[in-house]
Order: sequence, then structure tokens, then C-alpha cells
Amino acid sequence: MKVLITGASSGIGRDLAKELSKKYDEMVLVGRDKDRLESLRKEINKDVKIISTDISDKDNCIKLFNDNKDVDLIINNAGFGDCGDFSETDLNKDLDMINTNIGGLHILTKLYLCEMKKRNSGHILNVASIAGFMPGPLMATYYATKNYVVRLSEAIREELRRDKSNVKISILCPGPVNTKFNKRANVKFDLKGMNSMDVAKYTVKHLNKFYIVPGLGVKITRFFSHLLSSSIMAKFAYNMQKKKIYK
Repeated sequence: MKVLITGASSGIGRDLAKELSKKYDEMVLVGRDKDRLESLRKEINKDVKIISTDISDKDNCIKLFNDNKDVDLIINNAGFGDCGDFSETDLNKDLDMINTNIGGLHILTKLYLCEMKKRNSGHILNVASIAGFMPGPLMATYYATKNYVVRLSEAIREELRRDKSNVKISILCPGPVNTKFNKRANVKFDLKGMNSMDVAKYTVKHLNKFYIVPGLGVKITRFFSHLLSSSIMAKFAYNMQKKKIYK
């Protein structure tokens, strides 16, 4: 059994690799930081292939797939965010975020889904966020990318159900997690984030579910996102973002 994880050099991706190494014989770990990936490979001490690449580039995604088609579980974890008023955040960073959080995930999901449907087996785990269920003023682009991940995955799930396919798809929707995400997003959470290893352990334990939502507070937030209007959720999200301290 083989698992491929993008964004595996740190945070949730790194801890998922550690947890899944207990169950999977082969691992393909993908990220931008080759040194961190090499360190992780030594720590896992199993049959691990590391690939240093940037999945915001279409050609890199296609090469990654062509070189690693025989995957039983792919985890599209690579992604990052940014914080600030939409009119003031950097356009280039926005576009890099869209190309990573949406573009890379979309390409790999499509390529691996087609391959898995041919053999009628396999599992895709797309890492979204609780942000995927609401609008996100002060983190508008990030929230929008995670909304895309949620809706894309929900649509694919229904298509697979109607096809009576054995291929599975899931989405991981955590709240704030203590990872390098905060540094790249230029924020420090005033709210206490979950430990990334706790998120990884919860994810592996509940991998058979479609919605994987770790943490009671996050579950409550998702519940109310279905009941309240988008304008009310936008106000809630704005006040939540204000609890972040700008660096």
C-alpha cells in the first residue's frame, strides 16, 4: 500500500506522514523544503521517496503524477494563507495561494481520480479547513480557496456515489492549528490552536468518513454555518480574524 502526501515537510502533512507510516508500506512525501523532507525520511526509517517540487506549477503536478501513478491514498495537503484587508494584501501572494491551494490540488485530484476509477479503488483526502464553510473577511482569498476545496470534493463524492465506485474521497476541515502556516500567513492566533499531531491522529482514526472535523469548537462552528446566513457568518469570521495579532 502506497500513500502520497503533498506539503509533507511540516505541520499536518509531516505528522500525517508519521502516523500513516505505521500502516503504509510505501510513502511518497512531497514538499518544497528538501532538507526537511530528508529529515522526515530518516525519522520514519521506512521505504520513503521524497520529492522536492512546487505544486503551484502545472507541469510539476503532471510530472509528479506520471512518476507516481500507483498510489492508494493521496493527501492533497499543500497550501498556505494570508491575512489582511483584501485591498491591501499582495496580489502575487494571492495568485501563488490560488495556484497552490486550488490549482495544484485540482490537477492532482483530477489525475489521481481518473487513475483510481480505472482500477475502481483508491482514496483521495483533500485538506480543506473550517474556513471552507463560510466567507472570510480579512482572509478573503484563503477562505475562498478552501470553499473551492470543499465544494469540489462534495461534488466528486456525489459523482462517485452515483457511479457506485469503490474510490473514496474525504475532506479534512480543521480549525486553527499550531504550524508554520501562521508565519507564512503573517498572523499569530490569539485563539489557541490544536496540536498538529493531534489533528493527524484524529484524521487517521476517522479516515473512513467524508467530513473529518477535529475539535468540538470546530464542529460547532460548522453546524452553525449551515443555520446562519452568509452575512452573519461573515461578521463572525471578521471578529474571529481580529483576534489575530498582525506581525
